[in-house]
Amino acid sequence: MKDINPNFFYAVDVDEANQFKSALWVDARCRASYEYYVDVVSFDTTYRRNKHGLPFASFVGVNHHGKSTLLGHALMGNEKICSFEWVFKQWLRCMGSPPQAIITDQCKFIFGAIKNVLPDTRHRWCIWHIMKEIPHKLEGYARFTKIDDRMHGTVWNARPMEYFEKDWSAFIVEFNLERNRWLSDFYDECRMWVPIYFQGEFWVGMRSTQRSESMHTFYGGYLHCKSGLVQFVHEYDNVLGNKE
Repeated sequence: MKDINPNFFYAVDVDEANQFKSALWVDARCRASYEYYVDVVSFDTTYRRNKHGLPFASFVGVNHHGKSTLLGHALMGNEKICSFEWVFKQWLRCMGSPPQAIITDQCKFIFGAIKNVLPDTRHRWCIWHIMKEIPHKLEGYARFTKIDDRMHGTVWNARPMEYFEKDWSAFIVEFNLERNRWLSDFYDECRMWVPIYFQGEFWVGMRSTQRSESMHTFYGGYLHCKSGLVQFVHEYDNVLGNKE
């Protein structure tokens, strides 16, 4: 691919035995897009449709028509902090400058990697992933329906920041949720996901990683669970061409 277009970028990580660990690649169109759409990037690793079960990560931005635009991909050997750091370092080496903001799920390893490699990039967690866990975490409570409604109202409707903190405290006391560790942990990190803490910041309308996930759905017409590594990369090229 680099022979066809010198602006194609790739990096491959191997272990001591020279066996494949991870790979990142960014074609010329992605590199050109990033020069214009460096504002906000969505990063997600939920797609696993390849024979080896390797996490497939994608960087997705938003163009001037409000459409998703691809900014690079990686196949990762695992989802540990060292793998994420390697991917971010190689992607940054390719692009030359960090994005102004990035949105991911709440994976602690991604969080650590971004903190180490992209310390000046504003990091936000996908609120959709957090809110969809509510039934799983809280449905055992007798007043679950009211808890669910109240939590949604508190998270989405609080204005200004001080009101959110007061409303949250009142919500916890009203439903006797002081001992719920899940709620406590997410409240401690509220500045990473609650909308009011991002007021006045430019996020091109993004609050979740759903742009990345919708892009992964698009891949489904080309890639499947029996795709080998070489086939995977060639089919990716077809995906990118058709997407463009």
